[in-house]
Amino acid sequence: MTSAGPATVVLDVPARPAFLAVLTHGAGGTPDTADILAVRDAASALGAATALVTQPYRVKGARAPGSAVKQDAAWVELVEALRAMGESLPLVQCGRSNGARVACRTARTLGASGVIALAFPLHPPGQPDRSRDAELREAGTSVLVINGDRDPFGIPEPDEVTNVVVLSGETHALSKRPAVIGKTVTAWLGGLAALGLATGGA
Repeated sequence: MTSAGPATVVLDVPARPAFLAVLTHGAGGTPDTADILAVRDAASALGAATALVTQPYRVKGARAPGSAVKQDAAWVELVEALRAMGESLPLVQCGRSNGARVACRTARTLGASGVIALAFPLHPPGQPDRSRDAELREAGTSVLVINGDRDPFGIPEPDEVTNVVVLSGETHALSKRPAVIGKTVTAWLGGLAALGLATGGA
């Protein structure tokens, strides 16, 4: 339960989790898209406890998230509730599209070790002057952005903490090459020092 109503979480916890990966959907979607599931599977293979989150507004049946302030507050509440269920684990947040915005905006507050931003919507289609780049940089931690080269929402630029991977032939849906997404995420997670994984990025 959150201040915005109930969220739904599908939680998978191994015997000795290495970190917690919390993943969520885009504005009108669900957390079972090919790209999100590819990230979940990659994190799970590295020993993560994984949580697929359907946010409160979607549980209510709405397609638009409404107030960003209320959405972020509800997200922080549900992630804190997940963390309170067990031992303190490094946190990796993942979202696609609108969910990527939420993950970036709340990462600093939650002390996330990393953010995976799938199809980050840099601007509304055809409106590059309405950039959301500041939200991406707000994360304050390592960020992996995976976007398609045919995404009408634009593609962010990398910086010292933001790694941007552009997949050829992919649109905003990121539905064609989940295996590539999984391999990209595996390598990136393996290189996050904060997670202390023994993969060496392999």
